[in-house]
Parts: sequence; structure tokens; C-alpha cells
Amino acid sequence: MRRYSLSGLPDSILVQDLTAVIVRERGTTADVLAHIGEFDARKLYRPAAHPSMFSYCVGELHLSEDAAYKRIQAARAARKFPAIFGAVADGRLHLAAVCLLAPHLSRENADTLIAAATRKSKSDIERLLAERFPRPDVPERVRAITFEALVMPHAEPADVAGSTELPACARPVEPQPAPGQVDLSVPLCPEAPAPPPRLAPLAPQRFALQVTIGQETHDKLRHAQALLGHQILSRDVAQVLDRALDALIRELEKRKFAATKQPRRRGGRPSSNPRYIPAAVKSAVWKRDQAQCTFRSEDGRRCPARSALEFDHVEPVARGGQATVGGIRLRCRAHNQYAAECAFGAGFMERKRERARDASAMKKARSETRAPVSPGAPHPPARLW
Repeated sequence: MRRYSLSGLPDSILVQDLTAVIVRERGTTADVLAHIGEFDARKLYRPAAHPSMFSYCVGELHLSEDAAYKRIQAARAARKFPAIFGAVADGRLHLAAVCLLAPHLSRENADTLIAAATRKSKSDIERLLAERFPRPDVPERVRAITFEALVMPHAEPADVAGSTELPACARPVEPQPAPGQVDLSVPLCPEAPAPPPRLAPLAPQRFALQVTIGQETHDKLRHAQALLGHQILSRDVAQVLDRALDALIRELEKRKFAATKQPRRRGGRPSSNPRYIPAAVKSAVWKRDQAQCTFRSEDGRRCPARSALEFDHVEPVARGGQATVGGIRLRCRAHNQYAAECAFGAGFMERKRERARDASAMKKARSETRAPVSPGAPHPPARLW
């Protein structure tokens, strides 16, 4: 701990040391970006049982979500435009600058933009980008609702003074209606972008949900409240939402995983498609694998992914894999692809993906070149491309 106690340092030494530490940090940041970029390009997060580079940075490197996002975005930009590494290392660009510039960089303008953004603050770079890449004016909005700022208990107003963008915890939110009620009497301007949904923890097992909904969703909510009026006397929106999510989850699980108490047996002849997976097998695999990717790293860590899951043949179909409960497993997209690369080679799978992309692009181009058919005109004969 004595290393971090600097109270005995003379002012002149402290000034020198602080400058030296910042210089070292910039070089280290550039090294971190280089390592993250190469790690990401090789997809080494997959054998470590993570579905994405973001998951690895948060789960294994213990970065915050915000820090992971910024570093991954900056690393990917720097791999495309290596001049960014040097600019970060010598302090000409900070991470916020790289993230702001990244969507606008191209081979033609990269050097010019990096030079223009050199040693500028975040707000200065935002103004620079607004001048070079102007966006349309935001639509006018007149609202009959007052705003109140939601700030952290330990944050003072001076913490965000002079910033062009308030942090998420200090952005204005609308006053909350009475418990169980929704006040949407003043609709949002249809052209205006809705504020992003927010889900924030308030207390143990208690969360605040803020979201803007459209008129149809509002009407559905009111209708659901009315239908449940005899069961939920307070018309509590939280209880209505909970029941709605239960119904939605059951429907989605039934559709995606054939998750029913008694899945139907397929009648008639079995499918000739070797990739067909019967509903009973899907249901059993989903329950057995508990709706989570089954990939495990060498040290036994299981991939945490629970979204975008796919049914994967343990033994590839091309090698005789069967769609049985023991022959099927749940995998996230990243680990499904990883298993295929391990089985057939990364080069082979990349060529297959490239052919699939080309076929998709060709199909899209052909559909776009077809002349539109005017109402009442005879349909052209069917064509087989």
C-alpha cells in the first residue's frame, strides 16, 4: 500500500511522475488494443467458452461493459487503420476519439480525420464530425410533461457540467405515474426517435423499467389490464407484464425448441432431410441442456450464452451424424461455427460462408432488378433461377 501513498512526494516530482505514468498508460492502451484486436480476429474467445469478444472481456478480463465495448470498437478500427495505434500510443487520440471516428473512417479519409482530431476533446471531435458528416435536424417536439433529473446519490451537478451528453444515470426521465397506471395521454412525436429502454436495479430483486411504447402497444396493455381485472384488482402493470412474458416465453420456447409437455410424434414417413430434427428430440435436448450453450473450455467453464442458440449435431451430418437426443446439443452461433471449423478446417468453412454470401448477394441483386408489376397487369411466367 505504501506504493500508492504519495503524500511525501515533492510537488515537482509528482508533476514529473504523473506525466510519466500517463505516457506509459497511453502506450499500454495501444498494446491492449493490439492484443484485443488480434485475439478478436482469431476468435480465441470461443475455446475459452465465450460466445463473443465482449463476453470474454467482461467475464474473463473483468472489464466493465462500457470499457469492454470501447476497447473492442477501438481495436477493430485500429486493425483496419493501423495509424490509430500510434496515435493512441503518443496521446494524439484517446479512446473516446477513436470510437467517435470509427464509423466515419475510410481508406480515403483516415489520415485526414485522424490529423484533424489530434489532441481534441470529445466535444471538439463531435463538432468536427458534425461539420464533415452533417445529419438532419431533429424534429421539433412539444410535450406537456415536465422532466426531472435522475442522478446518482453521490453525483453532484458539477460532475456533468460542460458535458455535451449526460451520463445514462443522469439523463432526464419522465415522472412515474401512480403504481399500476400508465400515462400516455401525450403521445410522442411520430418522427422522433424514442429514448432507449432502461432497466436499472433499485433494490435486491427490484428493478425499474422505463420504455416508450406506441399506441397499439398501449391499447393492448389497457385491454390486458381489463381482462385481468378480476385477478389483478390493482391493475398493476408489473403483474400484467409478468403474465404476458410467461405466455410469450411459452410460445417462443414451443416454436423454437418444441418445448411442450407432450411433443407430438411425427406421423407418416420420416423426413428424407438428414438435417431434420424431430420436435420430440428438440424438446428433450432443450430441457437437458437447460437452454444454454453446452460448449465447455478445457478448464471446464461452460459458455454462458442463452440467446441465438442452435441445435448442433455432435457428429457432423456429413459424417453420419444422427438427429437423436444423444446426437444433438445446444450451441450458440459462435461455438456451432467453431465446432464446424474444428471438424472441417477454418479455411473450408470460410469458403463455404463466402459462397453462401455470394449466393445471397446474387439472389438479392436479381430480386432488385425485376420490374415491378403494376396492379391489374398479368403476372409474368414463373422463372427458376
